[in-house]
Amino acid sequence: MIEKMKMVHIVTTASGKEEMLKGLRDIGVVHLAEKQSADRELTERFQTLSKTANALKEYAEPKQKGSKEILSDDEFNKMYTEVLAAMDRKSVLGQEISASSSEIDRISEWGDFSPAELKELRDAGYDFHFYRMGDKDFQMASEDENIKLIRLAPVDKMNTAAVLGTLPPEIQATELVLPEKSISEMQQDIEGWRKGIEECDAELKSASIYDASFKNQMLKTQNEINFSAASATAQSNTDFVWISGYIPEADLDSFKEMAAEKKCAYGIEDVAEDDDQIPTKVRYGKVSKYIQPVFDILGILPGYREQDISLWFFLFFTLFFAMIIGDGGYGVLILIATIVLSVKKLVNKDVSFLLYVLSIATIVWGAVTGTWFGMESAMNVPFLKAMVIPEFATYPEVFGLEANVPQNTIMKFSFTIGAIQMVLGSILAIRKKISEKNLSWVADLGWAIAVVAMYLLSLFLVIHENINIVPVFAAIGVAFVLVVLFGGMSPDKTVGQGLKAGLADSFTVFLNTISCFGNVMSYIRLFAVGMAGVAISQSFNGIAAGMHGPLIILGVLVVLIGHGLNIIMCFLSVVVHGVRLNVLEFSGQVGLEWTGIPYEPFKELSK
Repeated sequence: MIEKMKMVHIVTTASGKEEMLKGLRDIGVVHLAEKQSADRELTERFQTLSKTANALKEYAEPKQKGSKEILSDDEFNKMYTEVLAAMDRKSVLGQEISASSSEIDRISEWGDFSPAELKELRDAGYDFHFYRMGDKDFQMASEDENIKLIRLAPVDKMNTAAVLGTLPPEIQATELVLPEKSISEMQQDIEGWRKGIEECDAELKSASIYDASFKNQMLKTQNEINFSAASATAQSNTDFVWISGYIPEADLDSFKEMAAEKKCAYGIEDVAEDDDQIPTKVRYGKVSKYIQPVFDILGILPGYREQDISLWFFLFFTLFFAMIIGDGGYGVLILIATIVLSVKKLVNKDVSFLLYVLSIATIVWGAVTGTWFGMESAMNVPFLKAMVIPEFATYPEVFGLEANVPQNTIMKFSFTIGAIQMVLGSILAIRKKISEKNLSWVADLGWAIAVVAMYLLSLFLVIHENINIVPVFAAIGVAFVLVVLFGGMSPDKTVGQGLKAGLADSFTVFLNTISCFGNVMSYIRLFAVGMAGVAISQSFNGIAAGMHGPLIILGVLVVLIGHGLNIIMCFLSVVVHGVRLNVLEFSGQVGLEWTGIPYEPFKELSK
């Protein structure tokens, strides 16, 4: 359920600001309204800490054990300063090496000469310049009595000359820009810089064991950021400081006790009807809490005034997951992987329980359909064959049935699940609106009737069931009228205003009615995607079965890689299709838009 929120305002004297904020942080239940930005220096420190910690991971040995000892603030700051200096020094040395290497490449064809000696010649009055030029220009320079030059070895297949003074503009030539140092001197520098980089690497490697200390400092900085943001959020005048926020109604007592202890005044009121910034805190049940990891991954949360459908989401998601994965063998692999992850404590209890449920559901569906790694030969095992419901069998010929029998059965099952889920969505919407005395619940009743009618129409058109189509279209007509007449109703409108709004929206309702048929039909994806996965696994099995003799090793690789890719594609299909049916089709019937703002109370973080 979504917990009810209250708006609280707390006031203290200007001198008691810090104590008030510490009190709010200690109880950790107030979600601050209109939160301001924290001090820039703190945010920059957090970013630098994070960036440095990630950079140090590159220097850690693969089997290196990090230090569990947490350095004191002074010890850490000393180490951190040295790490930053080493990183800066390494960066500078790298730039020096790059620049000198480029300089060596530029002048390498001119040979290893001493720029210092050339400078001495210039100081003695011999101003030599070095040029590259084409044949025609070289000939002109050679024939000019005013130009004194010495021909040098060609550079880059061009004529090269040392000229006393500079060439006149009419001779096209490229002058060599003299380097500061000779090639041998620059190579010596590079060698020294590389040794410096090795020293920096050694220093950074020794600091890479302090990952726990970096996390500790990042946590401290994050808490300082939160406190700084809360301090900036608090409003004040000369005498008083005050701050406002949202608090779950169940936590009011702890807030009142804190205010009394800190000698603060406070006010509590209901949240405004037009307030769209109220955070959502979902109190999950014993079962529904296991779908929370999926919500966190998807980043979805119901709005404060929307309904909590986590339990229904969990139940339908489990069924959709099993049908889309579709293979009991894959379910066994997921179960084994979950056991390994749980034993090694790589996932928390909620995630592991969710994976257990999903894997077991997949095994059950695979057993019911007789699908085990796409192998028909699995039906030769009496135990596996006995668990199959023939009308759902992937290999109907084993049970003496025609191929279309299980296909039609599973398609009908998919449509039935879809109709049940969408009607349930309408019922949830009706229950909520009745409690709000919102007459538009009748329109949701109309949508429920439309879903049932579209379900029957789907069975008639797709599976060709013997259904009297006349009552079906009559039901669709009744549903359309109910939605048009009552869809515009709301508690803040008169009946006349509601009727007028509904009639004005009649064309949109017509389009939505057609869309309702598409929504019911979309559940056929449960059948189609599941069958596609089976077909892919059968294809890889068939390819591998044709490999004999020495090729049997290749056949094993084909099976392993093929089924691995198929499992990955099945998981992607769960996200694309299984989640979509819950987040769009089902949620649309409930009237859920997932507009929730996460409840993030001001508190001291522990991780």
